[in-house]
Amino acid sequence: MAYLFLLCAIFTEVVATSLLKSTEGFTRLWPTVVCLSGYGVSFALLALSISRGMRTDVAYALWSAIGTAAIVFIAVLFLGSPLSVAKVGGVGLIVTGVVALNLSGAH
Repeated sequence: MAYLFLLCAIFTEVVATSLLKSTEGFTRLWPTVVCLSGYGVSFALLALSISRGMRTDVAYALWSAIGTAAIVFIAVLFLGSPLSVAKVGGVGLIVTGVVALNLSGAH
C-alpha cells in the first residue's frame, strides 16, 4: 500500500508541476488553485506512504527522481523544451543515484 500512495504522490506532483507555466506566475486563479492543491495532495500522499512503512530516504528519493524524470519527459514532449545530452545525462545520474541508494541498503 505504501508504494501505491507513493505512485499517486508522484503523479499528483507531476501534474501540479506541469501546470506551473499555465498559472502565469500565480496570476491565473484556477490553474493556480489546481497546481497548489496538487502539491498539497502530493505531500499528503508522500506522508501516507512513509506512515505505512516506507523509509523516508527511499520514499523521497523515488518521489523526487521519478518526478524529475517525468517532468523532463513532459517538458520535452509537450512544453517545447529542447532535448539535450546534458538533460539525458542528468536524468541518468538521478536514476543511478536512486539505484545506488536502494542497493546500499537504504530500505
